[in-house]
Amino acid sequence: MTRYGDEVAALAAPLLDAGDLDVLLDRVGDARVVMLGEATHGTHEFYHWRALLTRRLITELGFSFVAVEGDWPDCERVDGSVRGLPHAPEDPREALTAFDRWPTWMWANEEVVDFTRWLRAHNAGLDPAHRVGFHGLDVYSLWESLREILSHLREHDPGEVPVALAAYRCFEPYGEQAHDYARATRLVPTGCQNEVVDLLVRLRQRAADRAGAFGAWQNAEVVAGAERYYRALVRGGPDSWNVRDRHMDDTLDRLLTRYGPGSKAVVWAHNTHVGDSLATDMAASGAVNIGRLARERHGAERVVLVGFGTHRGTVVAGDSWGAPMRELPVPPARAGSLEDVLHHAAPSPALFVPPLGERTGLLGDRLDHRAIGVVYRPEHERWANYVPTTLGERYDAFLWIDRTSAVRPLRVQQVDLLEPDTYPSGV
Repeated sequence: MTRYGDEVAALAAPLLDAGDLDVLLDRVGDARVVMLGEATHGTHEFYHWRALLTRRLITELGFSFVAVEGDWPDCERVDGSVRGLPHAPEDPREALTAFDRWPTWMWANEEVVDFTRWLRAHNAGLDPAHRVGFHGLDVYSLWESLREILSHLREHDPGEVPVALAAYRCFEPYGEQAHDYARATRLVPTGCQNEVVDLLVRLRQRAADRAGAFGAWQNAEVVAGAERYYRALVRGGPDSWNVRDRHMDDTLDRLLTRYGPGSKAVVWAHNTHVGDSLATDMAASGAVNIGRLARERHGAERVVLVGFGTHRGTVVAGDSWGAPMRELPVPPARAGSLEDVLHHAAPSPALFVPPLGERTGLLGDRLDHRAIGVVYRPEHERWANYVPTTLGERYDAFLWIDRTSAVRPLRVQQVDLLEPDTYPSGV
């Protein structure tokens, strides 16, 4: 692995503590969106470094909220805790232990507890109007979001309850089994679309007219997004992936609008969502992701995409969709991959923040780049778990850790699996 040795040596900056992130904060500058990836959904070091960087983005650059690849209702309980809202748990850990949809370990882990406790303490010194939020971007909480809407309307707008009940009763025969609803749309292509659209239109108007209605509106957007997602899922291909990432992009934009002019967002999600899809083989299949969509919506100069990578170690994942979480080995990376190159040539940990516009050598070549989802089979390393990537186009910066360890899950009760596998690989 000498081909890239000199280039790696010139680009890699040793990363020992949070102070070594200065060069990345300089790159962030006045960006409005910073997306922080991860090569797996179960690695301690990725959460640790994302938290350190996010703390600095909040305290030094005034970022307004953190948005994660998680469900809106679950994350709103965490948001209430970190912002010290009435009736919210005083300890964010309590809110995180309530996460019960597989894969629970993604957010119900000690690393997120540590960060959200810090965020609550930070917010305690701020005026309530300026406290930093914690929100979910994902699309999976269809039934929970419907229940949240009904609860909100019964308390604040009982005249609209029948509209929400019509949507709920349309989905009710499927017993909260997303697979059953998805299959049913083969026979009735519109499914519950009409009921959901009616609900969404009404709640959009209420959110425009009434303070405090944003959460109900967003839950309606989740229901609409989930309904589209399940209809697309049965058709196969990238459509369901695109529905999901466009929903996350739209949710991020709604949050930026809600927080007001000058607001700024930190996003935590998998590399496959964060790194610009145009710089991968995803583009050939027609797949988009939130990194690409953010660059298109806000302008590449206002968005900073940060990827993460590892060569070997351990990870928390399941060996099939819905399987019990396990600590699994991450074997040495595939020969010739980006991770193999960095293993032989880079210090660890290391930060890469290449000069703007530089796209040669390691930054311009297409190399396999590791991507481990919530489903992981180490024995498939020879033919799966990698995304061909042009590093300098996919990310604005890259954080490298040669040997990593498994995340520390909270001991939470897991309910029965209700969601179908995600396209393409549980990420």
